[in-house]
Amino acid sequence: MHRTSVLQRSLMSLAAVALAAGCTSQGAGGGSAGLPAAPAGPAGLSKAPATTATAVPAADDAKPPAPSPSPSTPDARTAEPRVLMTEGTETEQVRELQARLRQIGHFHRSPTAFYGSMTAKAVSGFQRKQGLAATGSVDETTWRRLLGTTRTPTADELRPATTNALDEPDPRCLTGRVLCISKESRTLAWMIDGTVVAAMDVRFGSENTPTREGTFSVGWKAEEWESTLYHTPMPYAMFFSGGQAVHYSSDFAARGYNGASHGCVNVRDKKKIASVFGQVKVGDKVVVHW
Repeated sequence: MHRTSVLQRSLMSLAAVALAAGCTSQGAGGGSAGLPAAPAGPAGLSKAPATTATAVPAADDAKPPAPSPSPSTPDARTAEPRVLMTEGTETEQVRELQARLRQIGHFHRSPTAFYGSMTAKAVSGFQRKQGLAATGSVDETTWRRLLGTTRTPTADELRPATTNALDEPDPRCLTGRVLCISKESRTLAWMIDGTVVAAMDVRFGSENTPTREGTFSVGWKAEEWESTLYHTPMPYAMFFSGGQAVHYSSDFAARGYNGASHGCVNVRDKKKIASVFGQVKVGDKVVVHW
C-alpha cells in the first residue's frame, strides 16, 4: 500500500514537469501550444499569422479633400468686362460715345466717330467720376454706366454744325434777325426770332487787335473784298464796326486757332458763310459777347 502511494506520487511529479515544458515550446509546425499550426506557405515556408494594424493617416489626410467643382458650379473667378471701344476704333458707336460724353461735359468737340487720344482722356475722366478704373477704353461696365447717365443723342448732337458747342445765346440774340457771336464758345449763330438757322466756328482778333464787343448792325456787305490795311482777301464780308467784319478766312481754314485776325470775326467754313451772306440784310443786328 505504501509502495503504491509512492509510485502514484512519482507519476504525478513527472506529469507536472512535462506539462510545464509544453507551455514554452513550439511544435514543429510553428504553432503555439494549444493552437493549431499555421498552414505552410510556398516553398515550405510557414505563414505568419495575420495581425490587425491601425492605419495612420498621412499629413494630407488630416483635412477632407476639397470637392471637385461640378460643371454647373460657376467659376469663382470673375471674368474681365469685354472691351467695346479703344484708341484707334472708328465706328458709329464711337460717334454716339462722343455725343453722350459731350452731353455731360466730358468731351468738348464735335463727334468724329474716331477714337483718338482726346476721346480716351474724356473716357478716363468719366471713369474716375464713376469710381471705375480709369483705363481710357470703353468696356461693357463703362458703356452701361454712360447709357444710364445720358440720353439718346439727337441727329444734331451726332453731327453738329460747329466743332465747338454752342453756348446759351445772349438775351439780345433772342429777338429779330441776329448774327450772335460768342467769344466764350468761339461760335457764330445766325438766329431769327430765337431760332438758330445756321452755326459755324469763328476766331477773333489778337490781344493787340481785339474784336470789339457789344451790339452793332450790319453797315454794308461785299462778296469780294480785300483789306486796305493788310492787303488780304476778305470774301463774304459783312461789316459791323468800322473796318471790323464777319468774313471767310483761308488762313483760319488752314491754321485753325493757331492764328488770329486783325479784329475781324473769321469764319473757316466757306460754304456756310456764303449761305449766311446771302440771307443777312444790311441793318440786321450783330451781337458780340462773352
